[in-house]
Amino acid sequence: MPRRFGSYGGAYVPETLVPALQELERTWRGARADPGFRGELSRLSRTLGGRPTPLYFARNLTRRAGGAEIWLKREDLVHGGAHKFNNALGQGLLARRMGKSRLIAETGAGQHGVATAMIGAALGLSTEVYMGEVDMDRQRPNVERMRLLGAKVVPVAAGSRTLKDAINAALRDWIANVRTTHYLLGSAVGPHPFPSLVAGFQSVIGREILRQARREFGRDPDLAVACVGGGSNAIGTFHPMLRTSVALLGIEAGGPRGASRGAASLSRGRPGVLHGAYTYVLQDRDGQVAPTESVSAGLDYAGVGPEHAWLRDRGRVTYRAVRDDGALAAFRWLAEDEGILPALEPAHAIFAAVGEARRRPARQRVVVTLSGRGDKDLGVVLAALARGA
Repeated sequence: MPRRFGSYGGAYVPETLVPALQELERTWRGARADPGFRGELSRLSRTLGGRPTPLYFARNLTRRAGGAEIWLKREDLVHGGAHKFNNALGQGLLARRMGKSRLIAETGAGQHGVATAMIGAALGLSTEVYMGEVDMDRQRPNVERMRLLGAKVVPVAAGSRTLKDAINAALRDWIANVRTTHYLLGSAVGPHPFPSLVAGFQSVIGREILRQARREFGRDPDLAVACVGGGSNAIGTFHPMLRTSVALLGIEAGGPRGASRGAASLSRGRPGVLHGAYTYVLQDRDGQVAPTESVSAGLDYAGVGPEHAWLRDRGRVTYRAVRDDGALAAFRWLAEDEGILPALEPAHAIFAAVGEARRRPARQRVVVTLSGRGDKDLGVVLAALARGA
């Protein structure tokens, strides 16, 4: 389990958190070697989570593109409607193994908060979720889901009132309650061991893609595409493919037309420290974290997981940004062509995948990780469509 990915990663945290991070790393190492833990994780992934998720041939979307075949990895069909379940279940089992009685989490789009609330209920752990007030307004259905699942949703009014500020609030809570509480960090960000731990639990996505692709069309995909905010669904998709010949494409949020940076830290940021890790960060001239803007709450983050930063510099993964209008267009394409409402986060990846498919011959296969469903985004999408966006 690497502490750093090249120069990226590390653990830039207060001393009070060092024992908790060390305990988490020890517990995870022990759990990975324990057949009982692995068996329970597999059982609950199947019986509660609904894994494996299918690989779906998007025939009509492929016709729209007019080139390579487009296939969707249907993480939107996991219990709770997003890939976030995979990591929440794994960390919830680790928290119980450590004897913690309380889970805290941050959330932007609300899907990680919902997943944490579900796991807290299933494992008998009390749950509190920090969420920026801006995100609470635009993701109201998920706020109500969390509350119905028994979680306390804590509004965050500081800063930009989005995901970055929710992470700050959750970290402060963890520092104050570290003996009884596990911080169930939702993305592949933060101090070691979180980036590696989250990648480990989310890698079920990429492993299934490779097995299913070999069964469905007899070989690996030519290209895998995933959206990147903090980067958990993307690293879960990419990790098992790093030693294959599959081309990898990560899609960040470019924000609205006219926005200088959106939320594309790998495309427009520079190295710095954010939330306990050295990685690419959107910053102003003085090194302060810059404000972000995106139609998708889950991608509206000023940093990215440190492994993505390393993969960018190595050139193993290509990262690009897609604007809000592209994501909204792709939302409509998938709805009208395939009868699937995608979350706005993977809609960015769908838009890029259609463009890639157009440039590729029909014999190639492009797989897109559809990381979540779009129920939570209907209000945002309908408002944007009403404005003519």
